Amino acid sequence: LGFSCLLGNELLCTLSNIHSFSHADSCDGSLTSGLPAASFQSSSHFSESRAAYFAKLNRRDGGGGWSPQLTDKSPWFQLDLRVRMEVTAVATQGRYGSHDWVSAYMLLYSDTGRVWKQYRHEDSVGRLVGNSNSDTVVHHKLSQSIRTRFLRFVPVEWNSSGRVGLRVEAYGCAYKSYVADFDGRSSLLYRFNQKSMSTVKDVISLRFKSRQAEGVLLHGEGQRGDYITLELHRGRLALHLNLGEASSGRMVVTLGSLLDDQHWHSVLIERFNKQVNFTLDRHTQHFRAKGDGDSLDVDYEGNVTFSCSEPQLVAATFLSSSSSFLSLPAPAPTLEGLSVRLQFRTWNPDGLLLSTRMVSEEEPCYLLLQISSGRLRLTHHTSDLKTSEVSTGKSVIGPVLHAFSGCPVAQNGSSCINPTMAFQGCMRLILINNQPTDFMLVQQGVMGSWNQLQFDICGIQDRCLPSFCENGGRCTQTWSSFHCDCAGTGYSGATCHNSVYESSCEAYRLAGSSSGDFSIDPDGSGPLGPIQVYCNMTESKVWTVVHHNSTSQARVRGSTLEKPYNMHFDYGASPEQLRMLVAQSEYCQQKITYQCRKSRLFNTWDGAPLSWWLDRSGERRTYWGGVLPGVQQCACSLEENCIDLNYFCNCDADRDSWENDTGFLSYKEDLPVSGIAIGDTSRLNSEAVYSVGPLECSGDKSLWNAASFYEEASYLHFPAFQIEFSFDISFYFKTGSPSGVFLENLGLQDFIIVELSSPSSVTFSFNAGDGPVVLAVKSPVPLNDRQWHWVRAERNVKEASLQVDQLPLRYLDAPADGHLRLQLNSQLFVGGTATRQRGFLGCIRALDVNGVSFDLDERAKMTPGVSSGCPGHCSSSAGFCHNRGKCIEKSSGYVCDCTHSAYGGPSCKEEVSVSFEKGSSVTYTFQEPFSVMQNRTAQVSSASSVYSKSRDNMALSFLTTQSPAMLLTINTFSQQYVAIILARNGSLQIWYRLHKERRPSVFSPVLTNLADGELHRLRLHREGKDVDQDNKKYSLSYDTEFNSMRSLTLGKVTAGNDALDEEVAQAGSKGFVGCFSSVQYNHIAPLKAALLNRGSSLVSIRGHLLESNCGALADLSTSKSRLGVFGDEALSSVSTVIFITLCVVAVMAHFLYQHRQVRRTASIQEKDHRHSLEAAYRAELHLNNSMRDSMKEYYI
Repeated sequence: LGFSCLLGNELLCTLSNIHSFSHADSCDGSLTSGLPAASFQSSSHFSESRAAYFAKLNRRDGGGGWSPQLTDKSPWFQLDLRVRMEVTAVATQGRYGSHDWVSAYMLLYSDTGRVWKQYRHEDSVGRLVGNSNSDTVVHHKLSQSIRTRFLRFVPVEWNSSGRVGLRVEAYGCAYKSYVADFDGRSSLLYRFNQKSMSTVKDVISLRFKSRQAEGVLLHGEGQRGDYITLELHRGRLALHLNLGEASSGRMVVTLGSLLDDQHWHSVLIERFNKQVNFTLDRHTQHFRAKGDGDSLDVDYEGNVTFSCSEPQLVAATFLSSSSSFLSLPAPAPTLEGLSVRLQFRTWNPDGLLLSTRMVSEEEPCYLLLQISSGRLRLTHHTSDLKTSEVSTGKSVIGPVLHAFSGCPVAQNGSSCINPTMAFQGCMRLILINNQPTDFMLVQQGVMGSWNQLQFDICGIQDRCLPSFCENGGRCTQTWSSFHCDCAGTGYSGATCHNSVYESSCEAYRLAGSSSGDFSIDPDGSGPLGPIQVYCNMTESKVWTVVHHNSTSQARVRGSTLEKPYNMHFDYGASPEQLRMLVAQSEYCQQKITYQCRKSRLFNTWDGAPLSWWLDRSGERRTYWGGVLPGVQQCACSLEENCIDLNYFCNCDADRDSWENDTGFLSYKEDLPVSGIAIGDTSRLNSEAVYSVGPLECSGDKSLWNAASFYEEASYLHFPAFQIEFSFDISFYFKTGSPSGVFLENLGLQDFIIVELSSPSSVTFSFNAGDGPVVLAVKSPVPLNDRQWHWVRAERNVKEASLQVDQLPLRYLDAPADGHLRLQLNSQLFVGGTATRQRGFLGCIRALDVNGVSFDLDERAKMTPGVSSGCPGHCSSSAGFCHNRGKCIEKSSGYVCDCTHSAYGGPSCKEEVSVSFEKGSSVTYTFQEPFSVMQNRTAQVSSASSVYSKSRDNMALSFLTTQSPAMLLTINTFSQQYVAIILARNGSLQIWYRLHKERRPSVFSPVLTNLADGELHRLRLHREGKDVDQDNKKYSLSYDTEFNSMRSLTLGKVTAGNDALDEEVAQAGSKGFVGCFSSVQYNHIAPLKAALLNRGSSLVSIRGHLLESNCGALADLSTSKSRLGVFGDEALSSVSTVIFITLCVVAVMAHFLYQHRQVRRTASIQEKDHRHSLEAAYRAELHLNNSMRDSMKEYYI
């Protein structure tokens, strides 16, 4: 490969042809043994006997080491290695025979003794652990060696009972390389032996450093249009590559950030055909080049200095956004006034850059230069409150260095005011009245004053490179942290790791959903995205239906074997997503219908296929519906009813009449069908009509994949898996044992353990390098009750969390600048530990790690002490409780606990409906969740925890003829609310006011009149800012959690709620007249609470409530209405008649009630099969005979 280097407007040093005189495995020699005394330098020394020269490891000369002066605010010790060396390790000791040692320090390095860079372990951890006494040697093997001349040790913590004391050693080997220096106009040309060269494999490596953010490092091109260019653009490295003449082959890939920092950066480009690895400082991006060729053709036919000039641009780092400042003396007054120039770099959107008080002959004034909302703003204040302002039109936050200069008219005097947060970032090249500011004089106290500053170093980091935001989340950052915006990704969490969708239709069914269109994410938090499917919730099975782009019948004529008719099917999902869906399902099928007239499937002479279909990999398949792979037959041959017994397919009879070969393909490894080819429709009167149905799958293999552990020393083990930066683990368990380890994975120091630590507590313990961390969730009821319980543990670079069942989420923030990488090297132990102690006794099912389901059932078959599956009636989906009902094991069967379901009945499937009159309302008052629990979280380092995150799930059905009307409202003590209303025209409106100072978010998902006397169903899900109403997506204008939940009200809202907007308040005053059915908010079912807990302080009822069955009757009707589908599926007028009849019955019942003066206490009979439940489980409402029995009326 040949290239020329063209550089523009920059000073750039490139380094190539790297030579190292020692191999890495022997690069561990002492680097200080031969150094002269002048190579040991420090910011100060306490005395001559404690000077820097005495800071050699294991030496007792002088005072036994180095100590700075007590007045030294920023002590440091540094080594001058005389030439650039490769440093692979460092070691420290305290001062001999004393109480002086450094317990933590930063390691800086530089080629010149100026412009330092901080060494960071794992690109994040900036502090190295030092000593705990004065004698022990603490070694640190550098994860990545550094090539440098100067090393600086900066103490950040030391013995509180002593002082700073240090002895050091550095290890490594000699290092030398050839360098070339470019001044922005020069270039270096490399010529081939031949005039041109075509390569299919290239390797390009170099190292560079620059103080400019723009410039070309390398460029080569050929006559065919091929080219390769490597350039710096806005401080990032861009690789431009084109293979071939077509412009569509052009590609640009960028890596890195802040590369104009005057420090060396390594580049490696490896290409083989179209496969390219692009590596910058250990971060590699793999991509496939575009273009119509695989080779790179280049035939490119100077003023370069072969040494590297070293610019001296000294920067200062402002560390704190609250207390960092640099105060400089006022310049001498000039006729031109005041001029200030500086360069700065920051991530923070706000900060004060400069403030000064100027006094003129007329009046004093203030000049402020600040960053406000990411833009630069210059403000001039006078004493009479007059203000003039100038601001930039573009953002100045980010990796690019910005320069400012301005000359307002002013005279002598200066002062400082701080109207905003302090600047946090880097500054350099400060010139006041064209006089440069010497940071070294400031640091030595000769000029000005300062606080919370680091000199001669720019400590800014790009926390979004590499980005830890997953699944397309957008990374933004401040000086000290980063944030992931997950909007529109289908994922949530601190790093967009968690899918907001269920993994299967079976999971939606268990959550209480009914048939409809859904998004499912078969691999959960794995790399594959969600799929749009239709979930058909039948009584016996749940079918997942995936449609493609051509499910209707298609007619084919004129095709031949040489030119067959071809159709390819698009399922709106990638092959990997479809493969995961099929693999996770227990059974899949796809119907193929082939109607023929003189159109054969197979050649009747030699049996060669004339038509075929393509499997999911695009391979030809010649077996047809109902037949196993490899058998060239049709369903009629298996059923022995082909129209001509000489053939195995009806169409092969080749009759001049319409025949049919139809059947289901059910071999999962071939599904879904990706295409079809038909080749025998060219003869006279020959034609075919085919249709390929949607992919249909049932069952969820992972949901009931279980293992039973009956020996404490037994366990299942699985290969180690990659969970370095983020992982989530979820599973179900049931046990009668008081404790036991669910799973364990170990490293040399790091580990993760999830266990049942007591009968009512689950703990999640881990160590990622910052010390052990323990998260604990304590349940108010025992967890060893032999019932299924769900556990989910997650750890990422931002936080760790633990959730058990529906108990409040517990989470901890990760320590700032802590270790990112979790390093595990052992196998994953499930149900026990490597020491065979504290093993788990019971059942574990549906174990999932980062979207990968573990086959417990199969592994248990070959493991002693463990059996596959789990005994118990609740271990299979047959007869499982519906609509959030919980299956309770019994000795001779099971019962469904419908406490947290809006439904009742034996299987939690029966509607609970109530009719409201004018003025009726039900108010449910929220308790502080689990306030009696001592759900403590322990951690070695301090961290905060909160109970929950912003998430809502609402479902209700309603029937009314009134508008406006208030359906539901939820409010908090902090004047937040959510309201679902019918507007004056009967349209549905959803109001979210989550911030009292901002305008509410209002959605109108249905604009037609819903006050039509028909039953309508509404489902609403909110995750942060994302709102999903029956698969319609909306986004709130801001993301805020509900704080201090107060109450939920159905129907009329009483006076006194000033937080409601006018239109909502008007609907609230009108209330609701009609029927509510199956109302659910998260785990709360307010209608059931009103009927079952009349004496409870949590439920308040106003007006008349009449138990109804409007929901059940609507389900029996052939015309059902669901929000979002209107017009073609209108309900019959039967619903209106029923509603009127119910009102008449209500009036008559009330009249009889008053006439007979009989006071009846409403009670709900417990069903016979519930009698053996513990008292903690509440009786459920049974509505089967609600219309046949006398109506129950509730009046307050």
